[in-house]
Amino acid sequence: MVAPLDLLDLDTQLNDEERDIRAVVRRVADDRVRPYVADWYEKGSTPVRELALEFGKLGLLGMHLTGYGCAGASAVSYGVACMELEAADSGVRSLVSVQGSLAMYAIWKYGSEEQKQRWLPGMAAGELIGCFGLTEPDHGSDPANMSTRARRDGADWILDGGKMWITNAPLADVAVIWARAEEGVYGFAVPTDTPGFAAREIKNKMSLRASSTGEITLDGVRLPESARLPEARGLKAPLSCLTEARFGIIWGSMGAARDCLRVALEYATTREQFGRPIGGFQLTQAKLADMTLELQKGFLLALHLGRLRDAAGALRPEQVSVGKLNNVREAIAIARTCRTILGGNGISGEYPVMRHANNLESVLTYEGTSEIHQLVIGQKLTGLNAFA
Repeated sequence: MVAPLDLLDLDTQLNDEERDIRAVVRRVADDRVRPYVADWYEKGSTPVRELALEFGKLGLLGMHLTGYGCAGASAVSYGVACMELEAADSGVRSLVSVQGSLAMYAIWKYGSEEQKQRWLPGMAAGELIGCFGLTEPDHGSDPANMSTRARRDGADWILDGGKMWITNAPLADVAVIWARAEEGVYGFAVPTDTPGFAAREIKNKMSLRASSTGEITLDGVRLPESARLPEARGLKAPLSCLTEARFGIIWGSMGAARDCLRVALEYATTREQFGRPIGGFQLTQAKLADMTLELQKGFLLALHLGRLRDAAGALRPEQVSVGKLNNVREAIAIARTCRTILGGNGISGEYPVMRHANNLESVLTYEGTSEIHQLVIGQKLTGLNAFA
């Protein structure tokens, strides 16, 4: 039996350092996540702080950033790390993505030197947890109309409003909060012990259950001017952070798809019906062949975007949209098809396939729905704005 990504020898497209990083992350996922994640998912509870400390020791938190205790790894190295983490569970990859590519990146890119020194070393080590507050109860895909407000009061700022579906919020030590002021959209690094800041855990999720998700309430949160991210002006700043984080999703979603296909292949070659393995039936082989094709195309797309980013320093938003739209859409299709190969066993927590499929429903939505990415691509192709 050939592993899906071995069919075209795609391993040869990675260099030695990238393969070494992949091996280290795969090993920690095998040791610290896979044996426990089904139970975490069942209970809806994850040892976030313990995982963060372990990931920090390995240099995974903010690994693509430079300085302040960050590893300064390449985009492709970060991508393969996300792939291995999400092969274990999307919620675990979300922990790393939100910490490094949203909260840390926002401070690293737009913060003052004082803010960087205060927060980034501890976040890189996993000693401090961060979250990123942009989405609101009534404003998801339309952040330009956010309701959270920042107003001046003497030398201070007062924040009022709320944020919803915020990964890591219930445990965070610092929250990057985006709010609208008279001058436009500003970002703030908010210590979560500030009076008026509250975060409650969102319960009864059917997806990303091995991830801490919260609702943030801001009730007269008073902050000094030193809490404002001085280089963040306008909506472009938080949107650039989302572009940064979406890159990890392009890779991570392929990890979830690969894990589903791995399980389906093993099952198809050992499960017997009508006197032979179900992998010997034409319909099953057709499913496996089509899924492997899409997995390899998705990996090559992720790798191409990673090489572009390493060469150019950044990707254009529409390039990231192509990757997120294609890879998450194909990953969820692969997960659902793998479930059919496993039959009734496909819904059992003894196998990871339904867990991956459920998780990918959230990945499909967060950091830009498929429809939003279609419009980003469409606008680039036509020059016409169809958002309004």
